[in-house]
Amino acid sequence: MIDINLIERCEEKIKDQFLKLDKVALFNQEKVLNAFKKNRLALRHFSGTSGYGYGDEGRDTLNLVVADIFKAEQAICSPTIVSGTHALSLCLYGVLRPNDKVLCITGEPYDTLRDIVYGEGNGSLKDYGIEFTALPLKDDFIDKNAIHNYLKTNNPKMVYLQRSRGYEWRNALRINEIEEITSFLRSVGFNGCIMMDNCYGEFIEEKEATEVGVDLMAGSMIKNIGGGIAPTGGYVVGKTCYVEMVQARLTAPSIGGEVGSYASGYQYFFQGVFMAPHVVLQALKGSLLFGAVLNELGYETSPSLDEKPGDIIRAIKFNNRDELISFIQGIQYNSPIDSYVDAMPWAMPGYEDEVIMAAGCFVQGSSIELSADAPVKPPYIAYLQGGLTYEHCKIALKNLKL
Repeated sequence: MIDINLIERCEEKIKDQFLKLDKVALFNQEKVLNAFKKNRLALRHFSGTSGYGYGDEGRDTLNLVVADIFKAEQAICSPTIVSGTHALSLCLYGVLRPNDKVLCITGEPYDTLRDIVYGEGNGSLKDYGIEFTALPLKDDFIDKNAIHNYLKTNNPKMVYLQRSRGYEWRNALRINEIEEITSFLRSVGFNGCIMMDNCYGEFIEEKEATEVGVDLMAGSMIKNIGGGIAPTGGYVVGKTCYVEMVQARLTAPSIGGEVGSYASGYQYFFQGVFMAPHVVLQALKGSLLFGAVLNELGYETSPSLDEKPGDIIRAIKFNNRDELISFIQGIQYNSPIDSYVDAMPWAMPGYEDEVIMAAGCFVQGSSIELSADAPVKPPYIAYLQGGLTYEHCKIALKNLKL
């Protein structure tokens, strides 16, 4: 167990960062409230529909609320999108056509997208003749020279960004960096779709990426924006011309976003979105505390305590395989659900290496709840995310055996 006095000393050290996070959460909470008020949310919007779902007011109003929150032209916020990976693939397949080109400027995409991009014989982008080029980062930022050189001889339909670190040792992209990237792309003549994977990035700052030049963006409802309450789903937001293409992929070109029922109703989606700014605040505070304490114990973590976070994830570097597994297991043992379960490495579908995951969550796999995962390979980095309450983060930290 970790000494509570050490934890409290670290709390005192990071209290100024907490105050900054409080201000961001207050701003975002008011933004969300205003979106609810503007769209005249009422109890009838909680009701589900069946069959085709024509005139589903809950579905349509949820889309309007989410679009307003992101200051976007249009949104899809749907329980039938099963994950962030599904939402991203809908964007890729919705916008791209055979023989198009995509330039990814933040390195290789997250593991679960690799088969979508590079797979063979499985309906991947490669199978459709879509060329996907990934440029590595340079000093933890985009390589402007490499991008400019690529664009001199290629005309991609899409430039793709991944905001979060994935399984990489880097901070997530912050809003000012995203704005710099979109401005740079336009300045060198790119006029296609700028798309971004926004998983783990919602409500981190006062602006969202769709306010600074991103044309199309997607993420999971069981991460930040669902507030730990949304039971499933994903979202897509952006310019109408692109979102309508994604709607046609989600359903069919002839019906787009006019149909789609969900008999269980929409209360938990609205409630989750409303709670999200506060829940993200709890996760960010928990991440800071873990970072401060583990640094004191001699472990390197990222982002550093004086960096503005770009998402809710904290990477923690361990000395060996056993320390890594012990940490992940410690998070599982201090979870409200399945606390008695031993987290073990396994060959999880969609990942290149064995992965160990701790996710004792109310919503299965919800990474806005306190959770952690890692590929079990050198340099033995665990990726911690979430925390519905700061108190839970603090208790879990105290009970770790390191």
